[in-house]
Amino acid sequence: MPEPIPGPGPAPAPAPVPAPIPSRTGPPSASASPSPPPSPSATPEPVPPSPRDRRPRPPGRFDPYLLAVTLFTAYTAVSVARYRYLATRSWDLGIFEQAVRAYAHLQAPVVDLKGPGTNILGDHFSPVIALLAPVYRVFPSPLTLLVAQAALFALSAVPVTRAAAGLLGRGRGLALGIAYGLSWGIQRAVDFDFHEICFAVPLIAFSLEALLARRWRRALLWALPLVLVKEDLGATVAAIALVVAVRCRRTSRRTIPYALVVAAAGIAATLVTLVLVVPAFNTTGGYDYWNKVDGGFSLFDGTGTKLRTLAWLLLPTSGLLALRSPLFAVALPTLGWRFFSSEDHYWGTDWHYSAVLMPVVTLALADALTGARYSPRPWLRSYAHHLPAAVAAAALSLTTTLPMSVLAEPAAYRKPARVAAVERLLNRIPDGATVEADIRPISRLTSRCRVLWVGNTRGITPDYIALRNPRDRIRDVEDRARRYHPHASYSLAGAVKGYVVLKRD
Repeated sequence: MPEPIPGPGPAPAPAPVPAPIPSRTGPPSASASPSPPPSPSATPEPVPPSPRDRRPRPPGRFDPYLLAVTLFTAYTAVSVARYRYLATRSWDLGIFEQAVRAYAHLQAPVVDLKGPGTNILGDHFSPVIALLAPVYRVFPSPLTLLVAQAALFALSAVPVTRAAAGLLGRGRGLALGIAYGLSWGIQRAVDFDFHEICFAVPLIAFSLEALLARRWRRALLWALPLVLVKEDLGATVAAIALVVAVRCRRTSRRTIPYALVVAAAGIAATLVTLVLVVPAFNTTGGYDYWNKVDGGFSLFDGTGTKLRTLAWLLLPTSGLLALRSPLFAVALPTLGWRFFSSEDHYWGTDWHYSAVLMPVVTLALADALTGARYSPRPWLRSYAHHLPAAVAAAALSLTTTLPMSVLAEPAAYRKPARVAAVERLLNRIPDGATVEADIRPISRLTSRCRVLWVGNTRGITPDYIALRNPRDRIRDVEDRARRYHPHASYSLAGAVKGYVVLKRD
């Protein structure tokens, strides 16, 4: 008998199909079983970008640049207002314009205002002003120098504000930037027509910013060009280098030799410039300003004026806290030659002499605040906490008595009718003429005439004489011309609003 056919039993379980393994280089192969579609609730979130693609933009990164633009506008307005009013305070604007004009025409920097044929490198060693020559060649005007100076001063606010914000935070950094931009030393320099130290201020600011960021070599490289700004600034280079050597001794000892070499180079540059370079260009074979230093015996002369200058330097700008930072040592060379000099106008707060000290004091304050904020003494922590706002408030309040206060006066934006009349008178002098002039007419003549200082023509008989004669102080201007030039005859070409022009017959 055939065996019975077994009935149907339970079906065997199918073999499990392994899930496809994703490839490192592409999608799963086509032979792999597709995975079931995800449910709507399981939809993956967008993959965030890698950390390299996420570039955080800290708030306030544009603050230094916006502040610089604002300050540039204000500085330019102050300088142009003084020029517009024919209110030049010194012959320096004319001196530097003659030098830059010569550089612009690829000539030796002869400045006839210092004496016919005088090379400016024999007076002060400031070859850096040649950088303005290309711009002056396109815009030949004293206003070119004033606008360039305003731009350089405003530029210095960028590293000062940036460094302060990096150490103290956005708010306090911006407060110190404002205090710096409105500081009395910068405002006095803006008001003083033009001077070569406008190049030194941003160089010092960038150097000290790098120093505070522990970028030692960059700090040294920013400081080195100071030797081309003025002969005394080699000592400032040395001071910056020595501060670098002190600050880097724990973190980068290999930088110390470089810093010491730069310090020696700064001192050597000053000595070589004073003893060899300047005398080589000077007609007397010497340095004209040795007689302004009295061997230290004048240190205690004018003590009251010098103490007031120190008070202005330390109180409203730093609340004395800058003295806690080694950076303040960078100010000592400038203070030293000024206070040792026998010239009393070096001792005070007028003119442009304190501009190079402003970035030093402000960044010394920022440096000191970083430690004072964590002092174990509660009063010092509180003082450091409020000081940035206090120095900013002091700068704003003092501005009402400083040169930038003129910006609140509508008259600052108009040219007075008397100035227009004086300009028409001076325009009678033809281009290329030789003119003997005093301070006020100089700024309207140096861009187009050969201008000599009144009473210092050294035998040259000028074509014209232009003088300021307020309230007819000179009763007989023709007789004054004869005293200047006994062998020439001059007649009055015009007189208006306290100015006279005489023409050689």
